[in-house]
Amino acid sequence: MKPEEKNRLMRTACQVRMGILEATHAARSGHPGGSLSAADLFTYLYFKELNVDPTRPDWEDRDRFVLSKGHTAPGLYAALAARGFFPWEDLKTLRQIGSHLQGHPNMNLTPGVDMSTGSLGQGISAAAGMALMAKQQHKSLRVYALLGDGEIQEGQPWEAFMFAHHYKLDNLCVIIDNNHLQIDGPVEQVMSPYPIPEKLKAFGFAVQEIDGHDFDQMEHAFTQARSVKGVPFCIIMSTVKGKGVPFMEDQASWHGKAPNDEEFARAMETLQKQMARLEGN
Repeated sequence: MKPEEKNRLMRTACQVRMGILEATHAARSGHPGGSLSAADLFTYLYFKELNVDPTRPDWEDRDRFVLSKGHTAPGLYAALAARGFFPWEDLKTLRQIGSHLQGHPNMNLTPGVDMSTGSLGQGISAAAGMALMAKQQHKSLRVYALLGDGEIQEGQPWEAFMFAHHYKLDNLCVIIDNNHLQIDGPVEQVMSPYPIPEKLKAFGFAVQEIDGHDFDQMEHAFTQARSVKGVPFCIIMSTVKGKGVPFMEDQASWHGKAPNDEEFARAMETLQKQMARLEGN
């Protein structure tokens, strides 16, 4: 990846992280930890990978993205706002009565949201159905779904994975955010899903493991995903929960807690300094 493109993506990811904080701080609730761990992924999808058009959010032939771990909606909303699907100012209405930005994505309210999600495990099934529909209708669109590592403790994702292999859904790219923490603590202590790569391979997936904060590795993985034929693809991202805000990083307590005024100010100061450094490059 060219340095100027990487810098652009890093600046956008920093903006997305600011949006996550602005939204959850204004709402006094929400899920910043997992939103921050996936902020780089949201950025890469909406600013490089996905074939979408903010002026036509219902364009029939667009790529689809399903946020199966729907509680990290603040991250998705920040990326959508940065991409131009709706005004940035809307982020501060998160979870308010009458807002189109609810605590979990609602496809009937929010431009750019392709599936209503929130009950963990169900989003990937919807994504697999979308991919099968595209196959049957001979459409070239691709479908992407993001799951959490805690989410795959559910049984339904594995049924969806079996379905995806059976129907040879090579237009489906599953992404697992392996930040190692869930609301109750370390994933491996609550209910270990490991080894994740070997299990996905056993279910018939082609698998790529990456650093989920490295845009070069993302580019390589998504290029591989598009080239593989006959089987679905899974990208397993190793990430840090709360990434970008030092006092939130690798802390399960920030799974579903909004920053107070002092914490918000500290976090924004950190991100503003990071943005200034990136803009100076």
